[in-house]
Amino acid sequence: MVRIQRRKLLASCLCITATVFLLVTLQVMVELGKFERKEFKSSSLQDGHTKMEEAPTHLNSFLKKEGLTFHRKRKWELDSYPIMLWWSPLTGESGRLGQCGADACFFTINRTYLRHHMTKAFLFYGTDFNIDSLPLPRKAHHGWALFHEESPKNNYKLFHKPVITLFNYTATFSRHSHLPLTTQYLESIEVLKSLRYLVPLQSKNKLRKRLAPLVYVQSDCDPPSDRDSYVRELMAYIEVDSYGECLRNKDLPQQLKNPASMDADDFYRIIAQYKFILAFENAVCDDYITEKFWRPLKLGVVPVYYGSPSITDWLPSNKSAILVSEFSHPRELASYIRRLDSDDRLYEAYVEWKLKGEISNQRLLTALRERKWGVQDVNQDNYIDAFECMVCTKVWDNIRLQEKGLPPKRWKAEDTHLSCPKPTVFAFSPLRAPPLRSLREMWISSFEQSKKEAQALSLLVFGKPGVLQLSMNMKYIRTWK
Repeated sequence: MVRIQRRKLLASCLCITATVFLLVTLQVMVELGKFERKEFKSSSLQDGHTKMEEAPTHLNSFLKKEGLTFHRKRKWELDSYPIMLWWSPLTGESGRLGQCGADACFFTINRTYLRHHMTKAFLFYGTDFNIDSLPLPRKAHHGWALFHEESPKNNYKLFHKPVITLFNYTATFSRHSHLPLTTQYLESIEVLKSLRYLVPLQSKNKLRKRLAPLVYVQSDCDPPSDRDSYVRELMAYIEVDSYGECLRNKDLPQQLKNPASMDADDFYRIIAQYKFILAFENAVCDDYITEKFWRPLKLGVVPVYYGSPSITDWLPSNKSAILVSEFSHPRELASYIRRLDSDDRLYEAYVEWKLKGEISNQRLLTALRERKWGVQDVNQDNYIDAFECMVCTKVWDNIRLQEKGLPPKRWKAEDTHLSCPKPTVFAFSPLRAPPLRSLREMWISSFEQSKKEAQALSLLVFGKPGVLQLSMNMKYIRTWK
């Protein structure tokens, strides 16, 4: 009897176990089904492509606006939208239907759309623009659009008329560009007026017992502007605290030695203690103005500026920066800074605009008010979104003109959309010059070489005979980047 009861109990346990196992298995299958449907629904890729290319790391700070879902089973819809093909894989997006106001375009890095009849524009990122990889032969209905916010040292070819005029649409640091990025490093007028990091002058005077009047922070040494030569000469006439890899004589705390820390609060606090900062760009081009200029203005430090010849058009007020170009020699600049350093009244004239919160430059105010993108603002499109939509809208404008039987408008970049003069070097005392000048002088030869490449590229795009062989020969000419 006991043996029978045990068998019954064992059978019951087995039934219960089997039931539980079936229930768990069923639940797992249901969840897997939900997951697969979710994955399929969220896919916006075309032609069976299911893997996104990784976006470049320097774009991680940009938040792409959400595109419209685009299902493979409704592929026919692609014929309803112009295709914007990123020839440079800047965004890493294999396919996205983006809304630009009332218009929509399909943005992709997938080069299989090269010959698609709805491909209307090719988008290029300047640093990646390469003579060896272009969508040629160029079709009459294909617009070329350039996005380039960087220094000319990244790709000198773009800064010559034969190349920049190949493009129909531009977004560059020049105010003359179709989408000017001149204020790309300035978040808002409010950050300029902010007193958050401002150290009172009385405190700065006390800090002068252990700090130099001037600070210099650069780790990109000997660029085309030859700034290190100027600073090296200046150091012979006035004390400069240099924290970067270039001309370093003072160390930052260990946690701030990474270049990524230059926007850290602790770094700001250190720089804000100084009266003056050497704000020298890596290249001298109209409207090429970087954080080197805007950062000290935000911190309440007077920038001693060298770079854009058009900088006076962008100053918050007439007296908010000291311009190196107004002094014939570093000796004279040092003398002027020492004078301001010893006279509070003269120094305060350079920060009065900030203390009062008064920005008198109407050009600057208008540019910030009218720009269609934001800087580190999740509530606004970033400048890549704005660039994409600028091209999308112009393409749609021409489509609508053609639908009315009118000729399309031909957009074309001018040489003013991206232009920089030939680099030069400072001719100071050879006793203080570096033992090797090759790195500085290299930029000059690079500029000259890029002019030849620009001419060859222009001929290649327009299909001139014999140029293809010339372009192939270019591969064997070493060009410094």
